[in-house]
Amino acid sequence: MVKKIFITLLLSTIAQTKEPSPLLKQNCLKCHTEQKIPSELVYRRYLMKFSTKERMQKSLLSYLKNPKKENSIMPQQFFLKFPKKEALDLNNTILEESISVYLDYFDVKGKLELQN
Repeated sequence: MVKKIFITLLLSTIAQTKEPSPLLKQNCLKCHTEQKIPSELVYRRYLMKFSTKERMQKSLLSYLKNPKKENSIMPQQFFLKFPKKEALDLNNTILEESISVYLDYFDVKGKLELQN
């Protein structure tokens, strides 16, 4: 019985996984995938530190405009494993929209589901 419930939950989670938008693929996930940077881990760290979407968005925008280790919330060990971020050549509007889409895509609240 437990196996059936587990399999059902697993299949429903897989079925509900949403496809990332083209904006997210092009501006964020492309590099994260190529460099094997765990996007979920990055999202969780920002969520734990800033707790609201607005504060996370402001911090990410600040970091992406000036990507230095000192401006990042990631621990120093993170930069030993993953390459230093290069500054993006995007205007503020596209950058802000990309960050918003990124945060929405990884938002844990959107993945929660009430079961009866």
